[in-house]
Amino acid sequence: MRSSISEPRACREKAPGGEPQGTCRRLAAQLTPLGTLSLYELNLTTDGPATTGAEVTISASLVAKDNSSLALPADAHLYRFHWIHTPLVLTGKTEKGLSSTIHVVGHVPGEFPVSVWVTAADCWMCQPVARGFVVLPITEFLVGDLVVTQNTSLPWPSSYLTKTVLKVSFLLHDPSNFLKTAVFLYSWDFGDGTQMVTEDSVVYYNYSIIGTFTVKLKVVAEWEEVKPDATKGVMQKTGDFSASLKLQETLRGIQVLGPTLIQTFQKMTVTLNFLGSPPLTVCWRLKPECLPLEEGECHPVSVASTAYNLTHTFRDPGDYCFSIRAENVISKTHQYHRIQVWPSRIQPAVFAFPCATLITVMLAFIMYMTLRNATQQKDMVENPEPPSGVRCCCQMCCGPFLLETPSEYLEIVRENHGLLPPLYKSVKTYTV
Repeated sequence: MRSSISEPRACREKAPGGEPQGTCRRLAAQLTPLGTLSLYELNLTTDGPATTGAEVTISASLVAKDNSSLALPADAHLYRFHWIHTPLVLTGKTEKGLSSTIHVVGHVPGEFPVSVWVTAADCWMCQPVARGFVVLPITEFLVGDLVVTQNTSLPWPSSYLTKTVLKVSFLLHDPSNFLKTAVFLYSWDFGDGTQMVTEDSVVYYNYSIIGTFTVKLKVVAEWEEVKPDATKGVMQKTGDFSASLKLQETLRGIQVLGPTLIQTFQKMTVTLNFLGSPPLTVCWRLKPECLPLEEGECHPVSVASTAYNLTHTFRDPGDYCFSIRAENVISKTHQYHRIQVWPSRIQPAVFAFPCATLITVMLAFIMYMTLRNATQQKDMVENPEPPSGVRCCCQMCCGPFLLETPSEYLEIVRENHGLLPPLYKSVKTYTV
């Protein structure tokens, strides 16, 4: 919903500059389309932060908001930009179309607010069309960035490869060329014990070990400046900068240590040695053939070292292949390990059946022997006189222990053991 700008008191009395009231009314009427603050805004840009003494540029542009369907007026001379920048010193101001630019200098460090608003060109007391606000940081130190690059493009921030040249550059931020006559000296510390001093803002360095390192840089700038008393003095500014680097090694491969032949129901352990930098994400799966793993085909496991053990028990014989995939923050690699599984000599699944069979056979044998002995004793009772051939064999094999009759056996025992009583008493005959 649009709202019109009411005619202010200043316009009712006399417009600034001594213009008649009719002129101010016409300006206010022409400004009516811009009278809704929610439809327009100011875009502010600055080239800050800056060091003390350097010039800073701040620009403001009047634009319609994204959801606004209003078009900006063609006559830009109807509007004026009003700035508040104290205590920054104004060194220049330009206006072009619906934008305004100022140049300021800060002589003390701090964070300084700068505000701007837009009104009718000849009615500074009228309601603002749009407002803008920005905070400008001023520091007594040098302003710049430490940039680290490498020929290898990595998708992870602050991650770089070992044994690959790094380019470390210092980019000075001085858009006003305040330090164009200065001489710079750079002191580098790469965090691994290496230090150097150069006059160039770009160095090349190669890390040979993995780890996280912090590159520190101290910059000193010196230049001559004419003082108010016409004498020359040497001015100096310094700045400290740093950048954190994470040096990694690419995964050059996976070394697999484990058996290639195993039996079913036997626990197998395979050791994976990763030729690269942890932490890693490891994923593996058993396949009939050695094929690469697809995304989502197996569950990844986080590994914080360069070694990992896989354990598995095969239940079915056959030919298998371990498909292994590992990756760190820099690269990924695949590896395969073939293994043949043979049937076990003793299968746990059928172990109970042989045991039951063995026990049954033993019981049958015992019963057979018992029945056989009983049958032999019965035959001996019914047939006291064994066949001659059998008796002869028994005599030859068993010796004196098997005699023809029990009486003979008892007689022999009595003769060998004199202490035994006689087997029978003599019968005396008495005649009457």
